[in-house]
Amino acid sequence: MTKDAELTNYGSEKLDSEPVDESDDQQKFPLTEEELEEERKLVRKLDLRILPIACLLYLFAYLDRSNLGNARLQGLPEDVLGGDPTGRLFDWVVSVFYFSYITCQIPATITSKLFQPRIWMACAAIGWGVTSTLMSTTFNFEGLVVCRLLIGVFEAGFGPAIPLYFSLFYTKAEMGLRMAYWFGFAAVAGAFGGLIAFGIQHAETSLRHWKLLFIVEVANAAAQLLTVPPYAVAAIVLISFSKASDARQSRGIFMATACSISGIGYLILLLAKHNTHVRYFATFCITSGTYTTIGITIAWFTHNLGSETKKATGIPTFMAIGQCGSILGSHIFPKPEGPEYRRGFAICCSLAFLAALCSIILSISYRMENARRDKLYGKVVPNAPVDTRELADKAPNFRYVP
Repeated sequence: MTKDAELTNYGSEKLDSEPVDESDDQQKFPLTEEELEEERKLVRKLDLRILPIACLLYLFAYLDRSNLGNARLQGLPEDVLGGDPTGRLFDWVVSVFYFSYITCQIPATITSKLFQPRIWMACAAIGWGVTSTLMSTTFNFEGLVVCRLLIGVFEAGFGPAIPLYFSLFYTKAEMGLRMAYWFGFAAVAGAFGGLIAFGIQHAETSLRHWKLLFIVEVANAAAQLLTVPPYAVAAIVLISFSKASDARQSRGIFMATACSISGIGYLILLLAKHNTHVRYFATFCITSGTYTTIGITIAWFTHNLGSETKKATGIPTFMAIGQCGSILGSHIFPKPEGPEYRRGFAICCSLAFLAALCSIILSISYRMENARRDKLYGKVVPNAPVDTRELADKAPNFRYVP
């Protein structure tokens, strides 16, 4: 199905009810130069309409989700958690977000298919924005927990649904770069959140700084200024890797490379205990590798699922599994281990290199399966649409992105 058809049929049942005449579609490929130019114009039009709003919403969502850590440095535990000397109450406030975020992802993503994007995206954004602002009015642990749970509910209807939404308009050769643009705004939030919070920290106001932080939805201290260059570089690396993986239609090698860069960064932190310059360089490796892996993984996973139904359930499930680490990390290691954080760095280092190995194995397995199908069914016409409604990624003409 062409992109024009996808635009026409989005939000209707036509995608799942009408048969696809693959013989007619096959005759349209490869496209002529005129058709390619029309395709490029359509993609630019989609980019201008979809990406700005989706990226800005993710920026705000990420700020709302992450500004709790900055609020902790601005007096929230003393005002609301009774000082929280052990840090356990704060760990639970952080974790409950993921409880609702994870459990609501699949229902929210399926429900989002029943409404137009302007409806569910607007409701989700208004919901998490209002709830985050209300956190400034809380005065006890229970109030914070309720607000964080609600933020998780509303954000579950946005983040996991975006890859599904993008897949309706972008091909697998276009998806990686667009996911990089979208997810790159998490790096933008990390880079500039500290700058804005630095201003709030020094604002002369009768309102407590952590309350003001939630009201203006921004993320604290002069040291955070050092986080701007690593995050900026991370966004550049993410976009570069994603664009290259789109062009080569291969995700595994770029995933493995990015994971290895992240692992090397953690390894440097473990070995270079006293060299500040080297450790600062390690932060560039960690942010660049980590953000790149997440962006590429989402694009890789999305189109390899095949059908819209599998995407609607598989994408949020995949994202939920990854986010479980945020819950486990705060409760497996509840006691502070600073200032070296060797145990945490060692675990992250090991997982990064394990992810690199898994990426290589998965890429090889996809290549072997594609070769098997080529031998069994014959080679497919590049970019030709495939009817995946019944068999999803098991359809004879479907080929995985390795």
